[in-house]
Amino acid sequence: MNVKLFGFSITPATIRLDPDATSDRKNLYEGQVNRTYQPHEFAKRAGVTIRALHHYDRLGLLKPSGRTAAGYRLYTDRDLVRLEQIVALKFIGFPLSQIRDLLNRKDLDVAAALRQQRQIIAQKRGHLDRAIRAIERAEQLVSSGEQADWEPFRKIIEVIQMQTRKDWMKKYYTEEQLNDLRKRWTPEVQAKSERDWAELVHDVEAAIAEGKSPESETGLRLARRKQKLIDLFTGGDSGIAENLQKLYSDKTNWPQNFKKPYSDEVDRFLCEAAKGLVKM
Repeated sequence: MNVKLFGFSITPATIRLDPDATSDRKNLYEGQVNRTYQPHEFAKRAGVTIRALHHYDRLGLLKPSGRTAAGYRLYTDRDLVRLEQIVALKFIGFPLSQIRDLLNRKDLDVAAALRQQRQIIAQKRGHLDRAIRAIERAEQLVSSGEQADWEPFRKIIEVIQMQTRKDWMKKYYTEEQLNDLRKRWTPEVQAKSERDWAELVHDVEAAIAEGKSPESETGLRLARRKQKLIDLFTGGDSGIAENLQKLYSDKTNWPQNFKKPYSDEVDRFLCEAAKGLVKM
């Protein structure tokens, strides 16, 4: 049988179906006609660009179900179902690497992944709500003609800078590492970590004031506390630890409003004390 489809002469021999691309979706359209589309027609039907289709193909997110003898991609209604899932998860905010895992791994807990994403979006909503409240307060003061109070404006800047710092730090980690951190690094863990770091810095400053040497027993104890705090953040992941080191080494590219967690003096003391741990 020879059929004309979108200007191509299609025969059973001209279409090479990719079994991997269709095996997990073959029962979606049982008893229904599984139509075939060229990329431009498929992209138009799905509401995406051809460039996006090529990108999804490269990432292993959406492989075309077949190709013509000339090598042109061919998509089917089954591919449309998967693309709809990709677009929906992307809209919710899932990174593409995680979407691939969600759709390819049958043992993945989709409910847990959705719950995690909801929490992430809720955090972003909280950030936006705080920014909106700060702006509304500033608007009220300006409209009332009261004497200028720059505190609301400072709040706006503070909220925006907080998000800017978060976005900047993300570039040092892979999507997989960020997903791991989101799972482990709850607001409670963050609060405890901040307290522990503050106490460590205070104790290091006290040791310096007392003339303690980084190689002393006090210095070694402080170095161990620092390492435990770092291990808490990395979760024992050597990749996260390596990228954390890259972040702290890349000082020339830090945002102007990024404050170091401690002074250079404290940093030098802890670095020297850490050398003592390596020798033990």
